[in-house]
This record gives sequence, structure tokens and C-alpha cells, in this order.
Amino acid sequence: MDESQSKRVAYCATDRMRDLIMDNSSLLMVMSRFGIPLGFGDKSVETICAEQGVDVGTFLSVANFISRRGWDVRNVSLQSLTDYLRQAHDYFLEFNLPAIRRKLIDAIDCSGTDEVALLILKFYDEYVTEVRRHMGYEDATVFSYVAQLLQGRLASDYTIATFVSMHNHIEERLSELKSIIIRYYPQKNNHLLNSVLFDIINCEQDLMSHCAVEDDILVPAVERLERELQARSEQGDVPSDEILVDGDKMEMLSEREKDIIRCVTKGMTNKEIADSLCLSVHTVTTHRRNISSKLQIHTPAGLTIYAIVNGIVSLNEV
Repeated sequence: MDESQSKRVAYCATDRMRDLIMDNSSLLMVMSRFGIPLGFGDKSVETICAEQGVDVGTFLSVANFISRRGWDVRNVSLQSLTDYLRQAHDYFLEFNLPAIRRKLIDAIDCSGTDEVALLILKFYDEYVTEVRRHMGYEDATVFSYVAQLLQGRLASDYTIATFVSMHNHIEERLSELKSIIIRYYPQKNNHLLNSVLFDIINCEQDLMSHCAVEDDILVPAVERLERELQARSEQGDVPSDEILVDGDKMEMLSEREKDIIRCVTKGMTNKEIADSLCLSVHTVTTHRRNISSKLQIHTPAGLTIYAIVNGIVSLNEV
């Protein structure tokens, strides 16, 4: 943490969520990737996160990091963070980059007569392929490795240092494309081209922030877990390949908590769960917080997979 960051007061759980957005509009993207909808009135960050099943420590760490305030990787849930990063990947690959391509085609002459325009589009398509490959590796390898660590298993052939050694910042070629358009594609009164260029600049900054979260939050948090597991393994406190199996976690769940999980897998809101089980919304929120703490699973999708694997619900019930 540098000196300028340490002088800025960090957001905390009791702050109103809407104040964070008013202070830094880029946190709208953070909220979206945590699955937090708008319309939260004057509720606090802690309340909103509890209602949405989001780990508040992870949310605040990311929000503070992006806003250049103080953060601490010790407050991060790796399960929640990898879920957040996966959602970011989905945003870039399935929404943002395709949307930029559509606007780019409309803004430049792709009829075949303008060679520069065709080269620009070719450059962009090659870049998107590179981003897809980059994020696909993280989804399939890095995040799977983190999931293995969270299950208490150390790998013999992979560490997060492997990821660090090959992690390039994928926004750099987007910056090059921006430069090409500015320098070599002169057109007067092309509002659409200026608009897509603005989108490219925003995407470049968003990707830069995304990669920084991976470098400065994900990597240190994973390194910390690796050291912890290695130390525990060497001390003989736990088997080197497993800390807590799902069966042990199941024994920690009460029947009411299993009822809550069944409702979550059906896509029910906290209010709907409360009405169905004759509970208060506050009680449901507390149960969900306890479930997340016990299982270290912080998203409805993660709970659904857990519930199916462990026989709490069947696949056709979801």
C-alpha cells in the first residue's frame, strides 16, 4: 500500500452503499460482478452484501483497491474473489468486447475498399482471441487450482507462482489499437468512431484494473493460503492432500440451513425464503451468512453445485 492510499479513509461495512457509488462510479462494475443489483436505498454495505450472499470483506477489499484506498488480503474470501473474477471474464467476453466490435463495424468502412479499416478489424479480432485464450486459462487452470486449495489440497506440480510468471497485462494491445485509430484513420464528423474509441479507452482501463486485482489481491491471497497449507502439512496437523471433506462440512449444517440451501438453489430471494419457511428476513440473512462461513461458498451458483453433489437437492429440482 503506498502513502497516498494510506491517507485516504477506506470504505467500511457501515457505509451506505449508494455513497460508494456516488464517490466512485466505477464501482458500479464491481457491484455488477458481485451480482449486486441497484435499488438499495440507504442500506449499508454490510446489509446489502448479506442480502445478496456476498462476502463483505471481499467486496470491500476490491472496492477499496479500485478506489485506491486501504485494503487487506486477510479479509478476502478466495471463493468469493474467484467468483467475482469469473463474472468479470463473462462481462468482457460475452458483452463488452462483442459490443465494441459491433460499434467498430458501424464506425469504419468494412466493405472491402478500405484496407486500413479491414486491418483495424483484423487487429481487433486477433486481440479478442488472445483475451479469450488468456481468460480461458485462468478459468480452467488458475481458478480450479484455487478451488483445490480451498478443499485443503496442495498440488505437487503447480503453484500460483506459475501463474505470476506468465501473467501478461492483456490491455496493452487494446492501447495499441487505440493509437492506430487515432493516428491512421482520419474521418471528419464521425461521432460513432469517436464513441467506439471512447469505449475502447474505457475497456482498456477496466482490463487494467481487472489485471491489477489479480496481481495485487488474488495472488497474495493464494500465496497466503499456500503457505498456511504447507505449514499445516509439515506439522502433521492435517493430511497434506485434504483438510476438510464435504461430508465433514455436511455434518456442520443444521436441518434449517439445509432448508435454506434448497430454497437458494431454486433461485428464491431472501424475502421469498422467509415467507416459505415462516422466518424473518433477518433470520434468513443470518442463516445464509452462517452457511457461507461454514462452507466457504459465497454465491448461489456455488451453493447449487454443492447441494447437488452432496444430495441436498437433485438435478431436476434446480
